[in-house]
Amino acid sequence: MAQTASFREAASVALDSLRGSKLRSFLTLLGIILATTTLIAVMSVISGMDHYIADNVSSMGSDGFRIVRMAFIGNFNPKKFLEMQKKNPELNPEEFTFLKDHATLVREIGMRDSRSVSASFGSQTLDSINLNGVTANWAVLNNTQIAMGRYITDIEVTKHSPVCVLGWDVMDNLFGNADAIGKLIRVDCVQYTIVGVAKAKGSVFGQSQDGFVDIPIGMYFQVYGSRSGVSYAAIANSQDVLEQAQDEIRMLLRPYRHLRPQQDDTFSVISSDSLVSAWNNLTGAIAATAVAVVSVFMVVGGVVIMNIMLAAVTERTREIGIRKSVGARRSDILNQFLVEAAMLAGIGGLMGVFLAWLVAVAVRALTPVPMVVPISSVAIGVGLSSIVGLFFGIYPAQRAAKLDPIEALRAEA
Repeated sequence: MAQTASFREAASVALDSLRGSKLRSFLTLLGIILATTTLIAVMSVISGMDHYIADNVSSMGSDGFRIVRMAFIGNFNPKKFLEMQKKNPELNPEEFTFLKDHATLVREIGMRDSRSVSASFGSQTLDSINLNGVTANWAVLNNTQIAMGRYITDIEVTKHSPVCVLGWDVMDNLFGNADAIGKLIRVDCVQYTIVGVAKAKGSVFGQSQDGFVDIPIGMYFQVYGSRSGVSYAAIANSQDVLEQAQDEIRMLLRPYRHLRPQQDDTFSVISSDSLVSAWNNLTGAIAATAVAVVSVFMVVGGVVIMNIMLAAVTERTREIGIRKSVGARRSDILNQFLVEAAMLAGIGGLMGVFLAWLVAVAVRALTPVPMVVPISSVAIGVGLSSIVGLFFGIYPAQRAAKLDPIEALRAEA
């Protein structure tokens, strides 16, 4: 009970000190506020990006991977990019057929080509729609769920049938609440019969994932050719053989392209593991930078709190003497000032949390950057600021506790 009363008294004194001089209190806590705001803002960006990476990985699957002409996992190198543009030939349907016939460690392998087009129905026209020419298993490979109708079939791919599956946004903008199945849609002056509508996937970085039209890849090649933009997707027999499946694709594609052992791959293989690994490396660098910045702010804030607490000891010397003369122990005085320092820093942490929340709301509303404020970051921010207050409050608290009661009473007599 005595400890509870002592804590309440210390907390009350700390709050009175804050209310008594609002400007000084704000300047005292400014370093802690900035440190907490920075910490939570960075963690919010990382958390939001984690959701983005998770969405991309989930569409690929833990046992899925992509084969593309070129890709950068990690730091972008302009010189290497130009070299890859010269050396890496486009993927093509013949290579896909070869891989499909000879790969043994994948249960699904598909092909896609894409471009930006205009789509129209009646007087309604949508620009910048992503037209995908796909194999019949692309819905499985890309985790596309069907809301209405069905997906494209193998027969429609083989026969170059003019059918299509709409993304949810395309259907909603062109047809609204009307039934789109069986209707004709015009894409770059070519008519397609709608056979299905995909479930909404939402948006990432402000860009909708539902503004697409999927058509049979045979029909796509017939209209646009197959000279550029082709990529493959595959699903390994199991997650346990994911790496072996990727190696098998490499071992099949390299001799097909007549690559010698010392030559680099002229294609890129991307898996969910490689994306997660690259993201972890990036977030590690971001976190390290944030820790450096936060540390500076925390140290500055802690030093300011220590100075303010030292000033408080001087101002309250007579009070300390009176408390000691009526029986207060050194530990009571020590705990009193430590609790006050921790309370000051903790309040600064709470103010930083509120400011970080406002920043997150503003960024989400005004930019496409995903920000999710994790509860753990709030706990870490407030907890860390309180620990800093305790650490930098030790010296002033010890100084107060060591005061001689007679000298303390005489100081302001």
